[in-house]
Amino acid sequence: MSQRRTIPILPQGGDADLEACSSAEPFALMVLGDSMEPEFSEGEVILIEPEGLATDGSFVVAQLAGEWIFRQLIRQREGWRLQALNPACPAVDIPDLDAVKGVIIQKSKPGRRRASKRYVE
Repeated sequence: MSQRRTIPILPQGGDADLEACSSAEPFALMVLGDSMEPEFSEGEVILIEPEGLATDGSFVVAQLAGEWIFRQLIRQREGWRLQALNPACPAVDIPDLDAVKGVIIQKSKPGRRRASKRYVE
């Protein structure tokens, strides 16, 4: 397993154009690590819809204890689970969807326009 890296996602502040943007605007992140392999490889770019509908099986980004994680959302009897696709990475149980901050709607490989996959139509 690769070394764990934390990348802070912070509001920009001080830029009037950025502050005028809605917090509901889709944004992109680069996949780091191997926790979501084989579906998502390190270096791929994922597009996140902050107001996307998170359902059982969705790929999501969530914020837990001040850290952002990328996992698959799994419905449990009592709440939800954030499950890594790589079995070497631990799952995290959550009581509700408050921690979910966005749904992955597309992935692509940098430099390859045709190498993309949509997750929401």
